[in-house]
Amino acid sequence: MAENYQPDPVFGRLGQEDGAPFYDCVEAAAFPDHILRYRNQRWAEHVGLGGLTEAEWTNHFGRFESLPDNLTKPLAIRYHGHQFRGYNSDIGDGRGFLFAQLRDDENRLLDLGTKGSGKTPYSRFGDGRLTLKGGVREALATEMLEALGVYTSKTFSLIETGEALQRHDEPSPTRSSVMVRLSHSHVRFGAFQRLAFEKNDQAIGDLVDYCVAQFYPALAGKDGAQKAVSFYASVIARTARLAAQWMAAGFVHGVLNTDNMNVTGESFDYGPWRFTPTADPHFTAAYFDETGLYSFGRQAEAGAWNLAQLGGALSLIADEEALNAALQKFTGHYEEAMAAEYFRRLGVERTGADDFEFVGDLLQWMAASGAPYEQVFYDWFCGQASEKRADKSPAAEFYMQEKFSGIHNRLAAMTPVRSERLAHPYFEKTAPCTMLIDEVEAIWADIAENNDWAPLEAKIKTISDMREAYGFEASLYEPLSGTE
Repeated sequence: MAENYQPDPVFGRLGQEDGAPFYDCVEAAAFPDHILRYRNQRWAEHVGLGGLTEAEWTNHFGRFESLPDNLTKPLAIRYHGHQFRGYNSDIGDGRGFLFAQLRDDENRLLDLGTKGSGKTPYSRFGDGRLTLKGGVREALATEMLEALGVYTSKTFSLIETGEALQRHDEPSPTRSSVMVRLSHSHVRFGAFQRLAFEKNDQAIGDLVDYCVAQFYPALAGKDGAQKAVSFYASVIARTARLAAQWMAAGFVHGVLNTDNMNVTGESFDYGPWRFTPTADPHFTAAYFDETGLYSFGRQAEAGAWNLAQLGGALSLIADEEALNAALQKFTGHYEEAMAAEYFRRLGVERTGADDFEFVGDLLQWMAASGAPYEQVFYDWFCGQASEKRADKSPAAEFYMQEKFSGIHNRLAAMTPVRSERLAHPYFEKTAPCTMLIDEVEAIWADIAENNDWAPLEAKIKTISDMREAYGFEASLYEPLSGTE
């Protein structure tokens, strides 16, 4: 291991020897094959694992041999959750587990968690496996979101496992994989819900203490009840920011159940996600979301509803009125985050109190005109500094509309932030990198039909160029002010 490898398996110290009530010790599945398909070398370097040989990598992230001085057995985390607003007490880590914890080169605690690693006590009728297509889709989602400035988990490893899986939502049999994700936390809202369901006040307090110690250390000096309220207020602010980041990226998560949101406000667990072609608030990712509950324009609503459920769980150890007062601040946090995230995406400085109103006007024009979502932000990055680029854009006709004139005048008056970024070769193209569903399906078709991985590799390279060009710091986990 490299010198910067810092194991720190702190979650395994919670609970009794068997992990109750937080987790169960489990075993990984034995797979017939191990073909490495994706390795996130950039993030491997950050956590001291960049020097692993391919054989070592496969042993750890395909056969799940323990990392040195780390968890000796994988942990399937216990949780419940509201799924499409219906409470489900029969869930938990059903095809994944916490494999290891370690610190990065900025001393931040990170989890290595799996998807498709085999059955656990919470698998119910599932096979505990992940399709290769699902793994490819998650790698594409996390690379794209990080490049666009969304605070997201990182797809760390993807290994094809040689099994044939039956699925109702794609042609079967289909190829299988096991994925490892790198994230700051796998503590879901649903973990607190399960403890509340079990009326285990002590464990709720212990889990709050864990989260504060690892993610919100500035709150550590508070007493138990006030600590829980302050922790909740911090999670509210972070969740509001995440919803705004999804909006600014034009991203629809698709399944915003309480078990798919975590206490660090980090986007993770990607299933039927999509990027929206236009600013259509009704655009929906999941075919089974028949009412549009988690549509593009309702993601903040979903976040607030889920936060209310978290608050309900915390009310067993904290004052309910104080928790409700904290939740009432969600709208203000969200509006401030929307202004911050859209101005960041436009590459211009904030202008004042009416910034959120400008974002609303921009989105209203985009929705009414049908302008291509990603193209607009690409064309007008750094505002007035991109005027000539916008004139040559495939979407230039949209900018000649009378209804765009007010938006244009505001953009022209804004101060660019680091306009030197426009010198990156990425901005020499007429169109930006996008990740619409047809592109995702085409990449998968090349893999499924011809075992051709070149289009995926080319897409990852283009996304990497975009990430460098924009220079957004999506990986940073920084304290937020004004959350208490």
